[in-house]
Amino acid sequence: MIWLLLSITSSTLIFVVFKVFAKYKVNNLQAIVVNYYVAFAVGYLSSDFSFSVGQVITKSWFYSILILGFLFITLFQLMALVSQKFGVSAVSVAVKMALVIPVVAAVFLYGEEMSFLKGIGILCALAAVYLATLKPEKNKGKMSYLFLPIVLFLGSGFLDAFINFNQQEIVPPSEHGYFASSIFLTAGLFGFVFITLQATREKVRLEWKNILGGILLGIPNYGSIYFLLQALEKGSLESSVIFPVNNVGVVALSVIVGRLFFKEHLSRTNKAGIALALIAIILIALKSS
Repeated sequence: MIWLLLSITSSTLIFVVFKVFAKYKVNNLQAIVVNYYVAFAVGYLSSDFSFSVGQVITKSWFYSILILGFLFITLFQLMALVSQKFGVSAVSVAVKMALVIPVVAAVFLYGEEMSFLKGIGILCALAAVYLATLKPEKNKGKMSYLFLPIVLFLGSGFLDAFINFNQQEIVPPSEHGYFASSIFLTAGLFGFVFITLQATREKVRLEWKNILGGILLGIPNYGSIYFLLQALEKGSLESSVIFPVNNVGVVALSVIVGRLFFKEHLSRTNKAGIALALIAIILIALKSS
Protein backbone atom coordinates (compact mmCIF):
# COMPACT_ATOMS: atom_id res chain seq x y z
CA MET A 1 0.00 0.00 0.00
CA ILE A 2 2.91 2.36 0.71
CA TRP A 3 3.99 2.23 -2.95
CA LEU A 4 0.49 3.17 -4.09
CA LEU A 5 0.35 6.09 -1.65
CA LEU A 6 3.73 7.32 -2.90
CA SER A 7 2.51 7.09 -6.51
CA ILE A 8 -0.64 9.10 -5.69
CA THR A 9 1.43 11.74 -3.88
CA SER A 10 3.96 11.99 -6.73
CA SER A 11 1.24 12.38 -9.39
CA THR A 12 -0.45 15.11 -7.37
CA LEU A 13 2.86 16.91 -6.85
CA ILE A 14 3.24 17.19 -10.64
CA PHE A 15 0.04 19.27 -10.83
CA VAL A 16 1.10 21.32 -7.79
CA VAL A 17 4.50 22.12 -9.30
CA PHE A 18 2.78 23.34 -12.48
CA LYS A 19 0.63 25.64 -10.37
CA VAL A 20 3.72 27.00 -8.62
CA PHE A 21 5.33 27.68 -12.03
CA ALA A 22 2.65 30.30 -12.72
CA LYS A 23 3.24 32.00 -9.36
CA TYR A 24 6.99 32.39 -9.91
CA LYS A 25 6.70 32.94 -13.68
CA VAL A 26 8.71 29.86 -14.57
CA ASN A 27 8.99 29.20 -18.30
CA ASN A 28 6.90 26.07 -18.84
CA LEU A 29 8.76 24.78 -21.91
CA GLN A 30 12.25 25.20 -20.46
CA ALA A 31 11.30 23.60 -17.14
CA ILE A 32 9.53 20.71 -18.86
CA VAL A 33 12.57 20.02 -21.06
CA VAL A 34 14.86 19.96 -18.01
CA ASN A 35 12.31 17.75 -16.26
CA TYR A 36 12.61 15.02 -18.89
CA TYR A 37 16.40 14.96 -18.74
CA VAL A 38 16.16 14.73 -14.95
CA ALA A 39 13.61 11.90 -15.19
CA PHE A 40 15.84 10.06 -17.68
CA ALA A 41 18.91 10.54 -15.44
CA VAL A 42 17.07 9.26 -12.35
CA GLY A 43 15.79 6.25 -14.31
CA TYR A 44 19.20 5.49 -15.79
CA LEU A 45 21.05 5.77 -12.48
CA SER A 46 18.52 3.58 -10.67
CA SER A 47 18.46 0.86 -13.37
CA ASP A 48 20.91 -1.81 -14.42
CA PHE A 49 20.61 -1.52 -18.22
CA SER A 50 23.32 -0.04 -20.45
CA PHE A 51 21.85 2.77 -22.55
CA SER A 52 23.04 3.13 -26.15
CA VAL A 53 21.52 5.37 -28.82
CA GLY A 54 22.75 2.95 -31.48
CA GLN A 55 20.88 0.08 -29.83
CA VAL A 56 17.69 2.11 -29.42
CA ILE A 57 17.54 2.78 -33.18
CA THR A 58 17.53 -0.97 -33.86
CA LYS A 59 14.73 -1.73 -31.39
CA SER A 60 11.27 -2.71 -32.64
CA TRP A 61 9.81 0.08 -30.50
CA PHE A 62 12.04 2.88 -31.89
CA TYR A 63 9.27 4.58 -33.90
CA SER A 64 6.94 4.25 -30.92
CA ILE A 65 9.24 6.27 -28.66
CA LEU A 66 9.35 9.03 -31.29
CA ILE A 67 5.55 9.31 -31.17
CA LEU A 68 5.42 8.98 -27.38
CA GLY A 69 8.28 11.43 -26.83
CA PHE A 70 6.48 14.05 -28.92
CA LEU A 71 3.22 13.43 -27.03
CA PHE A 72 4.95 13.61 -23.65
CA ILE A 73 6.48 17.03 -24.27
CA THR A 74 3.36 18.56 -25.87
CA LEU A 75 0.87 17.12 -23.37
CA PHE A 76 3.00 18.23 -20.43
CA GLN A 77 2.91 21.80 -21.74
CA LEU A 78 -0.84 21.51 -22.14
CA MET A 79 -1.10 20.07 -18.62
CA ALA A 80 0.76 23.10 -17.29
CA LEU A 81 -1.67 25.46 -19.07
CA VAL A 82 -4.76 23.64 -17.79
CA SER A 83 -3.37 23.59 -14.25
CA GLN A 84 -2.65 27.31 -14.34
CA LYS A 85 -5.92 28.37 -15.97
CA PHE A 86 -8.39 25.90 -14.45
CA GLY A 87 -6.73 24.69 -11.24
CA VAL A 88 -5.12 21.59 -9.76
CA SER A 89 -8.39 19.68 -9.30
CA ALA A 90 -9.50 20.35 -12.89
CA VAL A 91 -6.28 19.11 -14.49
CA SER A 92 -6.29 15.97 -12.34
CA VAL A 93 -9.81 15.13 -13.52
CA ALA A 94 -8.95 15.75 -17.20
CA VAL A 95 -5.84 13.54 -17.01
CA LYS A 96 -7.15 10.75 -14.78
CA MET A 97 -10.52 10.43 -16.54
CA ALA A 98 -8.58 9.68 -19.71
CA LEU A 99 -8.43 6.08 -18.49
CA VAL A 100 -11.73 5.52 -20.32
CA ILE A 101 -9.97 5.80 -23.70
CA PRO A 102 -7.61 2.82 -23.19
CA VAL A 103 -10.60 0.95 -21.71
CA VAL A 104 -12.58 1.54 -24.92
CA ALA A 105 -9.49 0.72 -27.02
CA ALA A 106 -9.14 -2.59 -25.16
CA VAL A 107 -12.71 -3.48 -26.11
CA PHE A 108 -12.00 -3.06 -29.83
CA LEU A 109 -8.37 -4.23 -29.93
CA TYR A 110 -8.40 -7.09 -27.43
CA GLY A 111 -12.06 -8.10 -27.37
CA GLU A 112 -12.64 -7.12 -23.73
CA GLU A 113 -16.23 -6.95 -22.53
CA MET A 114 -18.16 -3.67 -22.72
CA SER A 115 -20.59 -4.15 -19.85
CA PHE A 116 -23.48 -1.93 -18.84
CA LEU A 117 -21.61 -0.66 -15.76
CA LYS A 118 -18.48 0.04 -17.78
CA GLY A 119 -20.53 1.97 -20.34
CA ILE A 120 -22.18 4.05 -17.61
CA GLY A 121 -18.75 4.70 -16.10
CA ILE A 122 -17.41 5.97 -19.43
CA LEU A 123 -20.38 8.32 -19.88
CA CYS A 124 -19.89 9.60 -16.32
CA ALA A 125 -16.21 10.23 -17.06
CA LEU A 126 -16.97 12.27 -20.17
CA ALA A 127 -19.48 14.39 -18.26
CA ALA A 128 -17.04 14.75 -15.36
CA VAL A 129 -14.33 16.33 -17.51
CA TYR A 130 -16.75 18.99 -18.74
CA LEU A 131 -18.39 19.76 -15.38
CA ALA A 132 -15.20 19.75 -13.29
CA THR A 133 -13.46 22.24 -15.59
CA LEU A 134 -16.39 24.55 -16.34
CA LYS A 135 -15.40 27.98 -15.04
CA PRO A 136 -17.11 30.47 -17.37
CA GLU A 137 -16.76 33.36 -14.92
CA LYS A 138 -12.97 32.93 -14.89
CA ASN A 139 -12.51 32.55 -18.65
CA LYS A 140 -15.20 34.91 -19.90
CA GLY A 141 -14.17 36.21 -23.30
CA LYS A 142 -11.63 33.39 -23.65
CA MET A 143 -13.83 30.54 -24.78
CA SER A 144 -10.93 28.84 -26.56
CA TYR A 145 -9.53 27.95 -23.13
CA LEU A 146 -12.52 25.66 -22.54
CA PHE A 147 -11.17 23.29 -25.19
CA LEU A 148 -7.86 22.82 -23.37
CA PRO A 149 -9.10 20.26 -20.80
CA ILE A 150 -10.91 18.34 -23.56
CA VAL A 151 -7.80 18.19 -25.75
CA LEU A 152 -5.76 17.15 -22.69
CA PHE A 153 -8.32 14.44 -21.91
CA LEU A 154 -8.22 13.03 -25.46
CA GLY A 155 -4.44 13.31 -25.76
CA SER A 156 -3.78 11.67 -22.38
CA GLY A 157 -6.18 8.87 -23.24
CA PHE A 158 -4.50 8.18 -26.56
CA LEU A 159 -1.10 8.27 -24.84
CA ASP A 160 -2.21 5.68 -22.26
CA ALA A 161 -3.75 3.46 -24.94
CA PHE A 162 -0.64 3.64 -27.13
CA ILE A 163 1.68 2.82 -24.21
CA ASN A 164 -0.55 -0.13 -23.31
CA PHE A 165 -0.46 -1.33 -26.94
CA ASN A 166 3.34 -1.13 -27.02
CA GLN A 167 3.77 -3.00 -23.75
CA GLN A 168 1.41 -5.76 -24.85
CA GLU A 169 2.35 -6.11 -28.50
CA ILE A 170 5.82 -4.67 -29.15
CA VAL A 171 8.05 -4.21 -26.08
CA PRO A 172 9.46 -7.37 -24.42
CA PRO A 173 8.99 -7.44 -20.60
CA SER A 174 12.76 -7.37 -20.11
CA GLU A 175 12.98 -4.01 -21.94
CA HIS A 176 10.21 -2.09 -20.13
CA GLY A 177 12.70 0.01 -18.13
CA TYR A 178 14.78 0.66 -21.24
CA PHE A 179 11.62 1.64 -23.14
CA ALA A 180 10.41 4.07 -20.44
CA SER A 181 13.80 5.80 -20.07
CA SER A 182 14.07 6.13 -23.86
CA ILE A 183 10.72 7.93 -23.94
CA PHE A 184 11.93 10.45 -21.35
CA LEU A 185 15.12 11.12 -23.31
CA THR A 186 13.22 11.44 -26.62
CA ALA A 187 10.79 13.92 -25.04
CA GLY A 188 13.77 15.94 -23.83
CA LEU A 189 15.30 15.95 -27.32
CA PHE A 190 12.02 17.14 -28.85
CA GLY A 191 11.89 19.85 -26.21
CA PHE A 192 15.41 20.97 -27.13
CA VAL A 193 14.28 21.25 -30.77
CA PHE A 194 11.26 23.33 -29.71
CA ILE A 195 13.47 25.71 -27.72
CA THR A 196 15.89 26.01 -30.64
CA LEU A 197 13.03 26.88 -33.01
CA GLN A 198 11.73 29.38 -30.48
CA ALA A 199 15.19 30.98 -30.31
CA THR A 200 15.12 31.63 -34.07
CA ARG A 201 11.99 33.77 -33.64
CA GLU A 202 12.65 35.51 -30.34
CA LYS A 203 15.29 35.95 -27.68
CA VAL A 204 15.40 32.95 -25.36
CA ARG A 205 16.91 33.38 -21.92
CA LEU A 206 17.71 30.35 -19.79
CA GLU A 207 17.15 31.22 -16.13
CA TRP A 208 18.09 29.27 -13.03
CA LYS A 209 14.49 29.24 -11.81
CA ASN A 210 13.51 27.32 -14.96
CA ILE A 211 16.25 24.76 -14.33
CA LEU A 212 15.26 24.43 -10.68
CA GLY A 213 11.61 24.10 -11.71
CA GLY A 214 12.55 21.30 -14.11
CA ILE A 215 14.39 19.45 -11.35
CA LEU A 216 11.45 19.83 -8.97
CA LEU A 217 9.13 18.52 -11.70
CA GLY A 218 11.36 15.69 -12.92
CA ILE A 219 11.64 13.94 -9.55
CA PRO A 220 7.88 13.45 -8.91
CA ASN A 221 7.37 12.76 -12.63
CA TYR A 222 9.71 9.77 -12.48
CA GLY A 223 8.43 8.83 -9.03
CA SER A 224 4.81 8.65 -10.18
CA ILE A 225 5.74 5.96 -12.71
CA TYR A 226 8.35 4.15 -10.59
CA PHE A 227 6.15 3.88 -7.49
CA LEU A 228 3.17 2.71 -9.56
CA LEU A 229 5.30 -0.06 -11.10
CA GLN A 230 6.48 -1.01 -7.61
CA ALA A 231 2.87 -1.18 -6.42
CA LEU A 232 2.01 -3.47 -9.34
CA GLU A 233 5.00 -5.70 -8.72
CA LYS A 234 5.16 -5.86 -4.92
CA GLY A 235 1.70 -4.81 -3.74
CA SER A 236 -1.02 -7.16 -2.53
CA LEU A 237 -3.68 -5.56 -4.75
CA GLU A 238 -4.45 -6.62 -8.32
CA SER A 239 -3.75 -4.23 -11.20
CA SER A 240 -7.49 -3.92 -11.92
CA VAL A 241 -7.83 -2.42 -8.44
CA ILE A 242 -4.56 -0.48 -8.29
CA PHE A 243 -5.18 1.69 -11.37
CA PRO A 244 -8.66 2.92 -10.38
CA VAL A 245 -7.61 3.44 -6.74
CA ASN A 246 -4.58 5.39 -7.95
CA ASN A 247 -6.77 7.63 -10.12
CA VAL A 248 -9.37 8.16 -7.39
CA GLY A 249 -6.57 9.02 -4.96
CA VAL A 250 -4.99 11.57 -7.29
CA VAL A 251 -8.32 13.29 -8.02
CA ALA A 252 -9.26 13.38 -4.32
CA LEU A 253 -5.84 14.59 -3.11
CA SER A 254 -5.67 17.19 -5.89
CA VAL A 255 -9.02 18.64 -4.82
CA ILE A 256 -7.85 18.83 -1.19
CA VAL A 257 -4.50 20.42 -2.10
CA GLY A 258 -6.10 22.87 -4.52
CA ARG A 259 -8.58 23.98 -1.87
CA LEU A 260 -6.16 24.21 1.09
CA PHE A 261 -3.05 25.63 -0.56
CA PHE A 262 -4.29 27.50 -3.62
CA LYS A 263 -7.76 28.53 -2.39
CA GLU A 264 -9.33 27.18 -5.58
CA HIS A 265 -13.03 27.91 -5.75
CA LEU A 266 -15.25 25.01 -6.71
CA SER A 267 -18.76 25.77 -7.89
CA ARG A 268 -21.58 23.29 -7.42
CA THR A 269 -21.08 22.27 -11.04
CA ASN A 270 -17.37 21.61 -10.44
CA LYS A 271 -18.13 19.57 -7.30
CA ALA A 272 -20.67 17.53 -9.27
CA GLY A 273 -18.02 16.89 -11.93
CA ILE A 274 -15.51 15.67 -9.34
CA ALA A 275 -18.14 13.43 -7.75
CA LEU A 276 -18.92 11.99 -11.20
CA ALA A 277 -15.22 11.40 -11.76
CA LEU A 278 -14.98 9.30 -8.60
CA ILE A 279 -18.16 7.39 -9.51
CA ALA A 280 -16.85 6.74 -13.04
CA ILE A 281 -13.60 5.21 -11.78
CA ILE A 282 -15.43 3.05 -9.25
CA LEU A 283 -17.90 1.77 -11.88
CA ILE A 284 -15.10 0.86 -14.29
CA ALA A 285 -13.11 -0.76 -11.47
CA LEU A 286 -16.04 -2.85 -10.27
CA LYS A 287 -16.41 -4.53 -13.64
CA SER A 288 -12.68 -4.79 -14.26
CA SER A 289 -11.92 -6.57 -10.97
